[in-house]
Amino acid sequence: MGEWGPYIVAGLIALVVELLGGWLTVLGPWYANLRKPSWQPPGWAFGPAWTILFVMIAISGGMAWTHASPDARPALLVLFGVNAVLNVAWSGLFFRARRPDLAFAEVIVFWLSIAALILGVWPHSQTAALLLLPYLAWVAFAGYLNWTVARLNAYL
Repeated sequence: MGEWGPYIVAGLIALVVELLGGWLTVLGPWYANLRKPSWQPPGWAFGPAWTILFVMIAISGGMAWTHASPDARPALLVLFGVNAVLNVAWSGLFFRARRPDLAFAEVIVFWLSIAALILGVWPHSQTAALLLLPYLAWVAFAGYLNWTVARLNAYL
């Protein structure tokens, strides 16, 4: 696969996850009419923030794969795969299903999957694990924002 192969594959997977999440993010009248906290970042900030995070996730994935033994790689695939599914599912629950309450419950599991990913990557590459910390922090912030929006709009 070559030296850059794991990074290219991780980058393509991250791109697919980002595109699916973006496709599920419908900012129509329902979202526009939700009450949101004053501290919510402006809408334009979410795209660049997620793009930076996905680049870091892809680099982490490439590094983890490169440094892991062949026996450890299936577990890494499971950790990254579960996390990718949960990442996309949040957008579907919040924006498509219009269920901030279910999205909040899911974001807790999503956040735990990032923590598990960090712990799973750590033995293979501490740098790769550290690259995932901003992702963990951002999803914690997004979870709090999700909870706040759900409360402000009587979903919780």
